[in-house]
Amino acid sequence: MPHSHHSHSGEFCPGHAVDALEDIIKTAISKDFKVLALTEHMPRHDEDRYPEEIEAGTTLQSLVMNEARYYNKAQELRAKYEGRIALPIGFESDWCGPRSRELIEKSIETYPFDFFIGSIHHVKGVPIDYDHAGYVRARNLVGSEEKLFAQYYDEQYEMLQGLRPPVIGHFDLIRLLSSDSNVEWQSMTSVWNKILRNLEFVASYGGILEINTAALRKGMAEPYPKSEICQAFLRLHGRFCLSDDSHGMAQVATNYDKLLPFLQRNGIEQLWYLSPASSRNNFGDPRFPTLSTDSVLVRDVASHKTLKAR
Repeated sequence: MPHSHHSHSGEFCPGHAVDALEDIIKTAISKDFKVLALTEHMPRHDEDRYPEEIEAGTTLQSLVMNEARYYNKAQELRAKYEGRIALPIGFESDWCGPRSRELIEKSIETYPFDFFIGSIHHVKGVPIDYDHAGYVRARNLVGSEEKLFAQYYDEQYEMLQGLRPPVIGHFDLIRLLSSDSNVEWQSMTSVWNKILRNLEFVASYGGILEINTAALRKGMAEPYPKSEICQAFLRLHGRFCLSDDSHGMAQVATNYDKLLPFLQRNGIEQLWYLSPASSRNNFGDPRFPTLSTDSVLVRDVASHKTLKAR
């Protein structure tokens, strides 16, 4: 269980995260991580910037330059810490609509990334996890919270079809700022059917859902995704990986100690992780990384010191 497939640093995600990338890697090593995937955000169009980025004068061009610096630094650090920790180099995509596809494909073509995370942070072009005001604005655009949930999963489906990401980030992030972050998805038939449609598509191409503990850090009762989604994906023989979605040293392995009961309750006995040997396949396509599995985790997870980190 000592792995995470989702991380950010203040060095390459300023204003949104803290600490140097190397210090975050050292923290993961101190917690006996086997794999820490590096997944800084990819470039986005100017209209898709967050308020903090607009205030800082960030542009698409500056984000492109930041991506180049990030990839070069990540390569340097992977070589430096070889043998101590596996550091797959990837990125978190920010699908803000079909216009994002060109930029995401450009990142894949430009750098030999090992993999990438497919995420949705916007609905109708509005950030839905940045602040409550943005969430309300997105909700008002579609008319109700249930319609916003439905729109989120429709746009997620569009992203899944367009990119086929190997890892799907925080599948039900939309609940973060909702009126009830512990929303019972199955209580809304139309929304639940869209969730099932998306899960079926992910399973059809072998995509992996991350179990993301950031939800626990933000006060929710369960990680992303909630139990009913995990159980539905298991019925489809879906696979899971683990992420802390850390945004600094203090968040590495945060709430891993609370994961064991969740895994047991939902019958999740395997977590997959990027192979330390080689993440890319022979064709160099990050959509099909080489994966390994930790089988029957219950005993090992319970004893591992990573789970004692807070």
